Amino acid sequence: ILTAILGYCDLMLLRHPPGDSDYDDIHQIKNNANRAAGLTRQLLAFSRQQTLRPQILQLSDVVAEVSNLLKRLLGEKVVLEVQHGRNIGAVRADPGQLEQVIINLGVNARDAMANGGTLTIETRAVTQSDVRAMRSEILPIGDYALLSVRDTGTGIARENLAKIFEPFFTTKEVGKGTGLGLSTVYGIVKQSGGFIFAESELGDGTRFDVYLPTYAGDIAQKPKMLPEAAKAVEAGEFWGSGNLLLVEDEDMVRAVAERALVRQGYTVETARDGEEALEYFAQGKRYDLVISDVVMPNVDGPTMARTLRRDYGDMRILFMSGYAEEQLRKSINIENVHFLPKPFSVQQIAEAVRDALK
Repeated sequence: ILTAILGYCDLMLLRHPPGDSDYDDIHQIKNNANRAAGLTRQLLAFSRQQTLRPQILQLSDVVAEVSNLLKRLLGEKVVLEVQHGRNIGAVRADPGQLEQVIINLGVNARDAMANGGTLTIETRAVTQSDVRAMRSEILPIGDYALLSVRDTGTGIARENLAKIFEPFFTTKEVGKGTGLGLSTVYGIVKQSGGFIFAESELGDGTRFDVYLPTYAGDIAQKPKMLPEAAKAVEAGEFWGSGNLLLVEDEDMVRAVAERALVRQGYTVETARDGEEALEYFAQGKRYDLVISDVVMPNVDGPTMARTLRRDYGDMRILFMSGYAEEQLRKSINIENVHFLPKPFSVQQIAEAVRDALK
């Protein structure tokens, strides 16, 4: 639903530029749809179903990246102290989501220190022997990178400490918080394979410890987007050519995606499910790219993709779905497919198609 709303807003904004009498109204619709999309992402984060873009990174680098923003958010009354340990192993996580964890914990700490105080962010290595010494019933034996965030604020009452990660639970005044900040943090940490613990005493501050397993694989992993592609994204240059098959059972999403792609210069044919798409191929039709939803009646996206690659050779495929990419790749086991998370904008689908056709 949000994909359709955002898509049609984008298409209308192309016809109603700034200064047009309808521009502000359309922009308001889009802004509110984006807020709804953000809320959905937070709920998906809590349920560990959001789309992550994991990279191999160092916790200290992520903290350094977000420190300047955090200082501005904390204000003049709160002092930020950052401490880094040595020989901390790399972790595999989404840097943007990890930054969100730090910001959420930092902003919560600021709110608990209305009269000022100190926020300390620490990173250090935790070895297997350290974990054994902790005698934790929850944390498995292993090597971890620890991110510790502690404040000198008012603390959390013991009866509330067990509830702080629940969605919509908040001790803030009405209108001051959604109760999704810590549940989002919890979901991001768990989906990244990590663990989070909270310790607090009323009047004695709060400490959150995030344990992320150190990455044992190849460290030399580069971001996928090339500089030329990044420049094109900034410039909004997505004009392309090619013959596309769009497979989507939701009429609204199919219509808006088709219009967006036709406008970019592509030739687009549509199908309502995988069965109809396979019939097109049986009739002799061929396409440069198949763009498909994942969950559909009759024949779903992954089944269709496997059949196409078995019968017609290597086929470029772009899946679009509201489900998490990591979970999808585990369940569908299809190599070399591109992925576009829903909801997406007109610009995002144009970018995804351009990348998939390279």
